[in-house]
Amino acid sequence: MRTPRLLLTAATALALAACSGGGAVEGTPGGSGVRDPYFPKAGNGGYDIGHYDLTLDYAPETDADAEHLTGTAVITARATEDLSAFNLDLKGLDVATVEVEGRDARFNRAGQELTVRPAQELNDGETFRVTVRYSGEPQTVTDPDDSEEGWLPTADGAVGLGEPTGSMAWFPGSHHPSDKATYDLAMTVPEGLGVVSNGELRDERTRDGRTTFTWHTAEPMASHVVTVAVGEWETARSTTADGLTVYTAVDPAQADASRKVLKRIPEIMDWGQENFGPYPFSSTGAIVDRDEDAGYALETQNRPYFPGAPDTVLLVHELAHQWYGNSVSPKTWRDMWLNEGFATYAEWLWEEDHGGDSAQETFDALYDGTYYDDEDANASVWAFPPADPPDAAHISDSPVYQRGAMVLHKIRETVGDDAFRELLSGWAAAHRHGNADTGDFTAFVEKSAPDEDFTEIWTDWLRGDGRPDSP
Repeated sequence: MRTPRLLLTAATALALAACSGGGAVEGTPGGSGVRDPYFPKAGNGGYDIGHYDLTLDYAPETDADAEHLTGTAVITARATEDLSAFNLDLKGLDVATVEVEGRDARFNRAGQELTVRPAQELNDGETFRVTVRYSGEPQTVTDPDDSEEGWLPTADGAVGLGEPTGSMAWFPGSHHPSDKATYDLAMTVPEGLGVVSNGELRDERTRDGRTTFTWHTAEPMASHVVTVAVGEWETARSTTADGLTVYTAVDPAQADASRKVLKRIPEIMDWGQENFGPYPFSSTGAIVDRDEDAGYALETQNRPYFPGAPDTVLLVHELAHQWYGNSVSPKTWRDMWLNEGFATYAEWLWEEDHGGDSAQETFDALYDGTYYDDEDANASVWAFPPADPPDAAHISDSPVYQRGAMVLHKIRETVGDDAFRELLSGWAAAHRHGNADTGDFTAFVEKSAPDEDFTEIWTDWLRGDGRPDSP
């Protein structure tokens, strides 16, 4: 039974109006996460980000002072519901002010959540601008699998690596692959250091002993493949035969070891377009840091990051991710096999096309348990289904990569080589600059080959436990 509404005194009414920006708040707070099955607090509900404009100033660690990052993030977003408040992901760092549409907004912190309460509620469909000013010592984030991401100090600077959620260590946002955006990034560092990021270098200028580098990314990008790498670099810029810009940045200590493999980037890009369809971005390249600077390579958009000179197969893997993982991004982290299974199968195809083992031989070795020298590594391929990792600590384990690639090989066996190549490029085209999940993929395959039966592949190879009885 509802109680009668109490009459407000004039003073109470004025106080409420002041708190709500002039009227009663009818909107609701946006969700503090998109309920990803493995990272439920990643991303945020109630809005969609279209663009980030990041202005950063970085001072590396010295004998006297810790490293320090000062940032202003201007985020343009569109409300997808009436909002009285919304959240941004930001880990660590101190927030000085937040503005929404040029007006001061209240905010509070709880873990990785920065909750913003605008002076006036936002209406469903409204485009709005948020400005966050922040500073502090950025953090290195330890993943559930004990790898490190976020902000990683290096021998001569630092690098920001984001998969799966580490980008929130150096800028606020909606840090889930389902919310892609375009980016402008301007970073100022001490003169003599360079800054490499995604997209195109628009400007470089030095004043009073500090240099500002400005980068622009015009195509949508998930935050986990955003990077900024600070250090001493040998840079090179060239174009492929069809006019694609190739931009590489290499730590001088890795220059000799990297030179030969990086010269193969145009060749790999031509091969990739033959197999996967038109390249989805306006430039390509690579960032090569020192061996000790990070524990893994990452498919950062436009130019993958490598700790030490990569071999050709690893370079193929990370460049294949530009189609599968960066352009076609997962809807949730459960769909990681759509990134890694495709990039791993790209390795198999490259080897097959360049005098190495055929994809069938690689498949057979994995199935027979002779692929790795270590018996436990061979057994680990069958630890869980590629489409259903048991938890966040296992989304980058062997079944996601190797068994994910085996699923693709089973599809190839079923439809034939020509149809399979069309399927690879068709999938990349169907979800270009978008997101997709396992259900989208299985539906796409079935629609592409309506006369074939894929039940056994989905049941035994994609979602089944253990090694299927027959290869």
